[in-house]
Amino acid sequence: MEEKFGGEVLAGPGGGGGGGGLGPVDVPSARLTKYIVLLCFTKFLKAVGLFESYDLLKAVHIVQFIFILKLGTAFFMVLFQKPFSSGKSISKHQWIKIFKHAVAGCIISLLWFFGLTLCGPLRTLLLFEHSDTVVISLLSVLFTSSGGGPAKTRGAAFFIIAVICLLLFDNDDLMAKMAEHPEGHHDSALTHMLYTAIAFLGVADHKGGVLLLVLALCCKVGFHTASRKLSIDVGGAKRLQALSHLVSVLLLCPWVIVLSVTTESKVESWFSLIMPFTTVIFFVMILDFYVDSICSVKMEVSKCARYGSFPIFISALLFGNFWTHPITDQLRAMNKAAHQESTEHVLSGGVVVSAIFFILSANILSSPSKRGQKGTLIGYSPEGTPLYNFMGDAFQHSSQSIPRFIKESLKQILEENDSRQIFYFLCLNLLFTFVELFYGVLTNSLGLISDGFHMLFDCSALVMGLFAALMSRWKATRIFSYGYGRIEILSGFINGLFLMVIAFFVFMESVARLIDPPELDTHMLTPVSVGGLIVNLIGICAFSHAHNHNHGASQGSCHSSDHSHSHHMHGHSDHGHGHSHGSAGRGMNANMRGVFLHVLADTLGSIGVIVSTVLIEQFGWFIADPLCSLFIAILIFLSVVPLIKDACQVLLLRLPPEYEKELHLALEKIQKIEGLISYRDPHFWRHSASVVAGTIHIQVTSDVLEQRIVQQVTGILKDAGVNNLTIQVEKEAYFQHMSGLSTGFHDVLAMTKQMESMKYYRDGTYIM
Repeated sequence: MEEKFGGEVLAGPGGGGGGGGLGPVDVPSARLTKYIVLLCFTKFLKAVGLFESYDLLKAVHIVQFIFILKLGTAFFMVLFQKPFSSGKSISKHQWIKIFKHAVAGCIISLLWFFGLTLCGPLRTLLLFEHSDTVVISLLSVLFTSSGGGPAKTRGAAFFIIAVICLLLFDNDDLMAKMAEHPEGHHDSALTHMLYTAIAFLGVADHKGGVLLLVLALCCKVGFHTASRKLSIDVGGAKRLQALSHLVSVLLLCPWVIVLSVTTESKVESWFSLIMPFTTVIFFVMILDFYVDSICSVKMEVSKCARYGSFPIFISALLFGNFWTHPITDQLRAMNKAAHQESTEHVLSGGVVVSAIFFILSANILSSPSKRGQKGTLIGYSPEGTPLYNFMGDAFQHSSQSIPRFIKESLKQILEENDSRQIFYFLCLNLLFTFVELFYGVLTNSLGLISDGFHMLFDCSALVMGLFAALMSRWKATRIFSYGYGRIEILSGFINGLFLMVIAFFVFMESVARLIDPPELDTHMLTPVSVGGLIVNLIGICAFSHAHNHNHGASQGSCHSSDHSHSHHMHGHSDHGHGHSHGSAGRGMNANMRGVFLHVLADTLGSIGVIVSTVLIEQFGWFIADPLCSLFIAILIFLSVVPLIKDACQVLLLRLPPEYEKELHLALEKIQKIEGLISYRDPHFWRHSASVVAGTIHIQVTSDVLEQRIVQQVTGILKDAGVNNLTIQVEKEAYFQHMSGLSTGFHDVLAMTKQMESMKYYRDGTYIM
């Protein structure tokens, strides 16, 4: 059996020792299908075993459960692997290592199955059944600088989002039950200690189980990594597993005896549990281990991880919806008080979204890295040496670790004035939000909690503005050759759309309340509104320059510190480029305008609430609330329209309105340049807040010095505000040749249209 299933020394094509090498066996792709099917079927059966385990743990103590699993697995593996008669003898030092291995395995099993009792089988499968390849890729992205590129970073982000969905958006039946577990409520001191540890975190059992399973997953990966060297020392992974399970049985045996004597068993007949335990032992412990060993030999490890994760996650979702919990039903039939109420972990929207993100992250993180791949064969040298092109690797970006990326991003945020102001105000807004939520929960005030979540929604606009301000300073890449400056325009446009939607719904609600004004409880409105008004006034003072610059930006200052240069290639095209390095041209910063309008809308909202509260408390005018809201909605809408209009004009590549007159005069000056025949196809547009780009074709005489003409045109357009310019030069002979072709084409086209418009008489004559 060891020779058949052993995966430590892999034979080469010859099958013997000579010429062999380390690595997966080269199996043709057509023969991989049966191993993929076997792997998927095994993962399906493992999901069945985990759901069966969840039922068994309701009747059997967790230590007794682990002991039975270890006992059954050790019996099978000792019987078939024969670890004492095959292989070299085990030294005393190696026995000590095996003992430590068994202890660590028992601890991880304890964390795993206790997390199963807290979260249920569905969430346990989603959290714990990730391959070592996925987790190692995740940790390398988070904590090293060689994470594998943007794709791996995206996979790590999906994994983190999936865990957050389970923590925050999984509406499980058991989530609402806070961990209050008095002494004597549990079967033993161990389970009481574990529940007390969860209660110490101040979270529900469900969320504590999520955190516990994440910890167990990291421990499992470290355990497997440490086991590889030990398996080589003792003669193979299967021999190590057989000996480790046997030592685990000996370790747990005294503990199980004590538990059997000191605790009352919920099981009336152990004979009825033989079949469920056999199913769990075979599906979860034995079959999964052997099939993984075979598939890791026949396929790449990354393929095993990718093909194994999808079926087990899909099986978990299916069983989570259809599993009937037969053993649990038997326990309820016993009319025991502890099992009269259903406490099953149900399927929720949050867990479905989490499963989707887990599937995406497992697929991305388990895929092999593209860096280090073979180059493309492009030919041979005169000596016959093959030549390869490695430019694909040269363009691969080295990815930073996430802590380093956060540190560098924070440094960039604090270096620039706009992003620094957004960041400081975001921190102030978040502080006020959490204080409001904390005080609302403390006093059970629904008004404070609602306003706190409203402030939290406003923070999303600030986060988007902050991210846009940071991205706008990213360097241009091979793909985004213009850089990311236009992201500020896009951010302002999206913020404006959000505000218009908010204004519309406030307007509709205000009209409905004007018809039938509801009575309001104004007890907590005034202090909340005053606090929000103070915070928003700080934001108004911080971002007012963004609104002022929009109306009073100097057109002439747009190019105050530019420089330009031009290139000429073969007399056909010249490119003049100018780059603005000053900050005077920031008048059209739609991102800052969007942030300012968000803060302005919140300020108007706070003022409206204060005014309406005073009128209601003093005069009982409940209609004041919808009237103030209606007035505020109209003001927000009118203030957002210019932002949407300006952002749309920029996105549609409109000629900047503030430069129309200057550019018209500049084109007249260009026409008068000596040696320049004419120009055509002038295009000018605003690319970002500080960049006005343009292209133009000029026709020059054959005897003129082209560079002089290019410099004159560049200088004229630069003075008009264009600081990123491309000029194409066309010689007189080329221009006349193209004009001749163009004239002939237009003549033929005009003649064709004329023939179509003729009306013939029967005698052959025609009239026009």
